[in-house]
Amino acid sequence: MTQPSQHHQTVVILDFGSQFTRLIARRFREMGAYSVILPGTAPLERIQQEQPVGIVLSGGPSSVYDENAPKPAPGVLDLNMPILGVCYGMQYLAHEAGGDVKRAGKREYGKADLTEYGGELFKGIEGEFVAWMSHSDSVTQLPQGYQVVAKTEDTPVTAIENNETKRYGVQFHPEVVHTPKGGQLLGNFLDICGVSRDWTPQHILDELIAGVQEQVGSEGRVLLGISGGVDSSTLALLLSRAVGDRLTAVFVDHGLLRLNEREQVETALRGAGVNVVTVDAREEFMHHLDGVSDPEQKRKIIGREFIRVFDRETEKYGPFEFLAQGTLYPDVIESAGGEGAANIKSHHNVGGLPEDLAFKLVEPFRTLFKDEVREIAKLLGLPDDIRMRHPFPGPGLAIRCLGAITEEKLDILRRVDDIFISGLREFGLYDQCSQALAVLTPIQSVGVMGDERTYSYTVALRAVTTGDFMTAEWARLPYEFLGTMSNRIVNQVHEVNRVVYDITGKPPATIEWE
Repeated sequence: MTQPSQHHQTVVILDFGSQFTRLIARRFREMGAYSVILPGTAPLERIQQEQPVGIVLSGGPSSVYDENAPKPAPGVLDLNMPILGVCYGMQYLAHEAGGDVKRAGKREYGKADLTEYGGELFKGIEGEFVAWMSHSDSVTQLPQGYQVVAKTEDTPVTAIENNETKRYGVQFHPEVVHTPKGGQLLGNFLDICGVSRDWTPQHILDELIAGVQEQVGSEGRVLLGISGGVDSSTLALLLSRAVGDRLTAVFVDHGLLRLNEREQVETALRGAGVNVVTVDAREEFMHHLDGVSDPEQKRKIIGREFIRVFDRETEKYGPFEFLAQGTLYPDVIESAGGEGAANIKSHHNVGGLPEDLAFKLVEPFRTLFKDEVREIAKLLGLPDDIRMRHPFPGPGLAIRCLGAITEEKLDILRRVDDIFISGLREFGLYDQCSQALAVLTPIQSVGVMGDERTYSYTVALRAVTTGDFMTAEWARLPYEFLGTMSNRIVNQVHEVNRVVYDITGKPPATIEWE
């Protein structure tokens, strides 16, 4: 990430392995406060380089009594600035100050009502406070100087604070959407820190442009792969502004695009003045994916072949020293980019790159969330029909066509996907969903159409709502709409005779099926 200016105030978040750590950063940024995430064990000198005005200790899967439990570097807790501990972070603060932490008699997971709350962290918050819990250990004895400022029925010590040392802790996760008033609590912590709220879209854009110019220099040439989605399209405009005609944007048609997508991409980007070179690599990708059913293998093959294509294009239009990618925070997190995070799935632009990569990577969006990229896109003048488009994965339909891929299956999936997405737009539901997609399953089942037996494919429709793509709820689409989509699909796509709707949240599922 581009570094803040010399006078920019920063909140440092130390990551101890929670899947939600990045959400803390996102909440702070939403409130205009610059924040960075460092490993929980980052050296004191590294933390001080960020010139922090406050520190957050994240949650994590460990117990403070584990032999190899992660802990901040010596001297961190002695810094003269406010520190907030979340879940494991609160337990660590209490433990290090002389309190007791023990295995809870009853594990709390999910929503819980605070029976009492008060103190500086809860200043200005009124009415019911629902908190999202996920812990097995609890603070059972307060350290000297601390007081309890919140309780639940099962957890007598739910939040603590020491106003003299400005040390605060919450046993719940204020960063997740399941804690509706958690943003107000985090805002109170920012007020305690006295951090300026100047992390705005324009500031982000200025910082990103400056960062790219510093990395690329005055003569470096940049190669960018275009998918047509908001990330790569915004990146094209950003890079064009940063380096001008030293950018070459290559659109690779890997044969895994949606219906008519190639034409739409070329028209939209060329109309915006981007120099787009289109490469038809459909046969190559399909050859290497032939018979491959494992989703991780698909992703790695696609990532590898993207780079091979770029190497070849370098010979034609190069030389290029830099390769730009629209990698986002969730990509890095799910590919175990954060310390202690589980490797859920690799992303083609994070986990599939060859070790002998001939380029230096330019990834301006690596620590940005989707909503931040959309705000930057607005400033850059990207049309709303692209800017507000649902995310589409780099591997394309390869990970929405379960099992081995064939041209026939891709054709079926394209038609189903087009019916579903077009239907969402027709019924005014598209913007109510954060992401919607169709999945072609390998399941075939018996059906009856026109008094004749059929044995055809089952497709799954999926739509989710989310503010951060770290967690997501399945979209409550009207039954009438789902019924209409089912009828249209089975009538217009004869290879399909059964339609199901995915009602699984994230977690436990991911948004994509593969």
